[in-house]
Amino acid sequence: MAVRTKRDAKNLGREERLKRGQDQRRVLARKDLGDFESSKRKISALDMLLNATEGRETSLLPVKYQRMSVSPFAFFRGAVSIMAADLGRYPSTGVQVQLCGDAHVQNMGCFATPDGHLVFDINDFDETIAGPWEWDVKRMATSLVLAGGASGHGSQDCTNAVETFAESYCTTVEMLAEQPLLTAARHIIRRLSKAQAVAKAFQQAERATPADLVKKYAEKDGNGHLRFKAVEHVLWRVAGTEKQGVLQSLDGYRDSLSPDRQHLFKFFNECDVAFKIVGTGSVALRDYVVLMENGETDPLFLQIKQEAHSAYAPYLKHTHYDHQGQRVVEGQRRIQALSDLLLGWTRIGDNDYLVRQLNDHKGSVDLNALKGDGLKSLAQVAGELLARGHVRSGDPLEIKGYIGDVEKIAKGIVTFAMRYAEVTSNDFAEFNKAIKAGKIKVVEAKTAKAR
Repeated sequence: MAVRTKRDAKNLGREERLKRGQDQRRVLARKDLGDFESSKRKISALDMLLNATEGRETSLLPVKYQRMSVSPFAFFRGAVSIMAADLGRYPSTGVQVQLCGDAHVQNMGCFATPDGHLVFDINDFDETIAGPWEWDVKRMATSLVLAGGASGHGSQDCTNAVETFAESYCTTVEMLAEQPLLTAARHIIRRLSKAQAVAKAFQQAERATPADLVKKYAEKDGNGHLRFKAVEHVLWRVAGTEKQGVLQSLDGYRDSLSPDRQHLFKFFNECDVAFKIVGTGSVALRDYVVLMENGETDPLFLQIKQEAHSAYAPYLKHTHYDHQGQRVVEGQRRIQALSDLLLGWTRIGDNDYLVRQLNDHKGSVDLNALKGDGLKSLAQVAGELLARGHVRSGDPLEIKGYIGDVEKIAKGIVTFAMRYAEVTSNDFAEFNKAIKAGKIKVVEAKTAKAR
């Protein structure tokens, strides 16, 4: 159990808030942040993975498993349920923030903000939930090791990257904790040309235009009207009651928007609906795209993405959400300084959905850009972004109070990340053995490609 006073942070002075963080070291000592033994698991990693299929389209699970079979990092991306269970078995600091939940290097990227600027930030919040800050830090740190391995880095390079990440996180928390609260909340990273992976993501995003999505996913029918085209193994049109259900859900979505954004949305008319396969962790969750137009030259692609319960929910005492799309939207807004102009939620049948633009300005982290100094420079950015999100959604003085000596925190995070990366690689090997033995079904590799 976490140590807590009866008063909220708003009723505490600066020194009391710092001390509250320091007191949490009695719950989890900083030297114990690196603890992890896979032998203490009550069930196998494969069983944890195969049991985490609630709400998913079982016919699409072989696509997910094929994507996960590519590398230990790809496996890690699709196995947040395993890590959530592993983290939930151990004591935590009890210092609460809004977790990203699925913090890894490829869940950061470039996108356009409501004011039209491009920013680089965390951009996936399906697993977001209130929880201890170090869970996000441990997951991002482990991802640096696994992504480093996938991009040709050795053990020492990965260790150095995690050290850089942990130090960046801690020093950013300390810096923001000393700023006026609203100044810290507005802290934004826009252009980071020194980070190779970030610079390439910006270049990718800058080249993108709304016409690119039209060219990629749409075509004109015999009457000259825009509609979706089939993209093999990625996107296909839906019709009948399925299509009507999606279109009818837009009324509920509209109600989740603020009045100024409802005003903008009302000018767009629905043209067509398609089902799209996305990501790695999200594969087998229902994902629809609605093509809309405001006149013939102003298209809008709206993504309606199913949301299940966060993988961390069973291991946390948290505010209950009746609507999982609302959970994601509210969590994202707590973490991000700037979010999608049309971010909202809706329901189709018994399932909850997040709604957002299918972003035409979007740049992702390319693992090839992590070669050389790329991994370490991205680690620096990742630490700053995660710290900013935690400061916005938690108490920066409490986090700072727990951290204290940066070197002690960095040592624990490095130890955990290297251990957990090794465990993940072992889990990955067992996963592929199960595939070869026919215990886990996968599709052909070409069928599983793309986002």
